[in-house]
Amino acid sequence: MTFAATVLTLYPEMFPGPLGVSLAGRALSEGKWALTPVQIRGFSTDKHRTVDDTPAGGGAGMVLRVDVLAAAIDHARELNPAAPVIAMTPRGKPITQARVRDLAAGPGVTILCGRFEGFDERIFKGRDVEEVSVGDIVLSGGEPAAIMLLDACIRLLPGVMGAASSGAEESFEDGLLEYPHYTRPVEWEGRTIPEVLRSGDHAKIAAWRQAKAEDDTRSRRPDLWGRRRDARVQSASGAQQNDEGPGT
Repeated sequence: MTFAATVLTLYPEMFPGPLGVSLAGRALSEGKWALTPVQIRGFSTDKHRTVDDTPAGGGAGMVLRVDVLAAAIDHARELNPAAPVIAMTPRGKPITQARVRDLAAGPGVTILCGRFEGFDERIFKGRDVEEVSVGDIVLSGGEPAAIMLLDACIRLLPGVMGAASSGAEESFEDGLLEYPHYTRPVEWEGRTIPEVLRSGDHAKIAAWRQAKAEDDTRSRRPDLWGRRRDARVQSASGAQQNDEGPGT
């Protein structure tokens, strides 16, 4: 099954863009995934190909019309009925590596790219569209965010990365940031590779990497560390209840 990506955009010429080179580009040429950029203007019904209008209630900017968006989404669902539809918007839920893995394991994704002031709110429930954010930033449009999301998915597809374990020991995969890496030369400007990494003792190396991942997560991303700690507490609590058995 080929991972099929449909991108609904006002700028289809932005695709594949960076996705046409390196790992993603090679995988695209090898048929490991497919990309279909779709021009949203093609679903406008007036002679001017209008896709937006002024905000209800007044205000600056323009808003993408719900009827045009709905027609574009309906078309995309005909292409890949099982693919979730995701709108890239700063008002969405922050994307996580776990969600990326879910998407990569599926048949593909339809991504709706916003412009101007964004989408008519009715499209989200009217067409079961998932709102996703790539961070607490505002872009000029959803296309760069769509490229980022697709790149995160594509690299996880079977056969895209050289080693099967390449995607397993990375930041966020275990609720932690990845441990730091080093390579030759052993010494550079008075700074040396940690001795444990040169010891050849794989057990000690694994323990060092785990400790560094935990230390860096605790200091750099206390939000991630807190969520991981809470998950461990809940898991331990559930295990204790199971050990106690019913009726205790």
